[in-house]
Amino acid sequence: MRYWLMKSEPDEASIDHLAQAPQQTLPWTGVRNYQARNFMRDTMKIGDGVLFYHSSCPAPGIAGLAEVASTAYPDPTQFDPQSPYFDPKATQQTPRWQLVDVVFKQKITLIPLATLREHPALAHMQVLAKGNRLSITPVTATEWRFITGQLVSPA
Repeated sequence: MRYWLMKSEPDEASIDHLAQAPQQTLPWTGVRNYQARNFMRDTMKIGDGVLFYHSSCPAPGIAGLAEVASTAYPDPTQFDPQSPYFDPKATQQTPRWQLVDVVFKQKITLIPLATLREHPALAHMQVLAKGNRLSITPVTATEWRFITGQLVSPA
């Protein structure tokens, strides 16, 4: 099993959206970074743990726990000219962008970015690295255990 931190802007897809979605599952659409796409396509497996992170908002941080619920498949937004994620170079025969479905596990009291920075056990988390802009980053098993064991409290 692997662990991931997946960022989403809460006005687009929040932990509350995930909790209220049919079957509490959402497709992780709109990823347009090759490294993040490759994580979904090549490395993520059903059952992997997800730290659901709210980004680009007044209070960024980990807002909930989720799980990878599907293998990767083509992101349909790349084919939709009305979508902000449209990619004119993508075709049905040769899609460029993949997604996975995520399923809700638990809403938690927000763990702000500043709180993550306070803990030496998390000093090497990719989300804390200067200049990190990836929407999906791996989380080590040690980091996962620390966050879920020490910092998570139900919302």
